[in-house]
Amino acid sequence: MSGRGIDPERDLTVERVIRAPRATIWKAWTDPGRFARWWVPAPAVCRVERLEVRPGGAILTRFSEDGEQFAPHLDASFLVVEEPDLLVYTNAIDSNWRPAGPEPFLMTAEITLAEHPEGTDYRIVVRHGSPAARARHEELGFADGWGTVAGQLAKLVEGETQ
Repeated sequence: MSGRGIDPERDLTVERVIRAPRATIWKAWTDPGRFARWWVPAPAVCRVERLEVRPGGAILTRFSEDGEQFAPHLDASFLVVEEPDLLVYTNAIDSNWRPAGPEPFLMTAEITLAEHPEGTDYRIVVRHGSPAARARHEELGFADGWGTVAGQLAKLVEGETQ
């Protein structure tokens, strides 16, 4: 499924080496309690409403700046789940398989975990329908947001393997 290539006009990427085995990262992606610990940039906190890691399964999260009032964050469905190396989800359909029109853009995210001599090559490709949607996502802080949570994921799992 992976290897669809990158369209630099419509796709954004984050890539880093995480010094932990793929299985540990996979668990951080698929266990709701672990997922909530890194999914939104701190100091915001995440509440996982549904995390059904299977094709057609839901990914539904809420976030809070103060830890008390939670707002919608992501309502999406997994398209592809190939343990331990590939997760693909989209917000084009919500967690109940209804067509969605999320603001500020539609996207499909592909997360690839590959063996690396120092741990795992962790790669995210976020695909957008148009250059304008890509530009909007970049303008809203894609690199900071997705980069920050990738760092939080690394900190969590690297701490578990030491």
